[in-house]
Amino acid sequence: MRHKILVPTDFSKNAWLAIKYATRLYEDEVCDFYLLNVFSAPKNLMDSLFNMVEGSESYETAKAASEKELANVVDLLKMSASEHSQHTFKIISKFNDVVEAIKNVVEEKDIEIVIMGTKGESNRKDAVFGSVAIYTMEKVRNCPVLAVPENAPHELPKEIVFPTSYKTHYKRRELQYVTSIAKKCNANIAVLHISDRELNKSQKERQELLKEIFEDNTYSFHTLPLNSINDAINIFVDSRDSDMVAFINKKHSFFGSILTNPLVKEVTFFKVPVLVLHDLRN
Repeated sequence: MRHKILVPTDFSKNAWLAIKYATRLYEDEVCDFYLLNVFSAPKNLMDSLFNMVEGSESYETAKAASEKELANVVDLLKMSASEHSQHTFKIISKFNDVVEAIKNVVEEKDIEIVIMGTKGESNRKDAVFGSVAIYTMEKVRNCPVLAVPENAPHELPKEIVFPTSYKTHYKRRELQYVTSIAKKCNANIAVLHISDRELNKSQKERQELLKEIFEDNTYSFHTLPLNSINDAINIFVDSRDSDMVAFINKKHSFFGSILTNPLVKEVTFFKVPVLVLHDLRN
């Protein structure tokens, strides 16, 4: 099976680390990596809107610079890849809103997963996730998004934390990227329930459904009696040296307030790569 993976880049250090993480994650598989850079004019926004039309000097200059930088990234990747690598790298340079460009490429190229850094050169140093990463996770709902923080462990995951309230039904297809990444990395899936109450009948039934979905993986169940979801996940990840957090971004779920919170610096548990899946019913 040939994988199609989109990796947006702004040529920052974090973006490069995300690209390297993506190639390691799919090291032994046949993949087409689409490297996307969204460019703008080297002036203010209004100049971009009025002057950045295809064929104009500012447009062609910015596009040429973007394509040159993308070609440099591909050269570096080819230099560091093994001679038996099954990866191909394709570059895409677009003038657009970043999230809209990502959504368009996902549709046009039939992308199966987006892997990206969490902040670029312009983001504040105290923010773990930048606004582009947050909006991509929230708005790109037709494929999973894997976001890799700047200081995340470089090693592939040995434990993936899957927080859940057991309040909604699960679909095997929704969780296929959790199970497939766990298999290829030989990682444990740690199902984390954050509550001080016993599971009711419906919740126990959904827990049993997770056991069926994860039957071909190594998995474990855990409970933390804390009120703060942020703190609970952070404590759990730190105490176990977990390497990734994965969750389904369902509308109106308890994660909704986290993803849409403009105060990105408060999202403290995003210290490891985060795999955002989407409710297939939305």
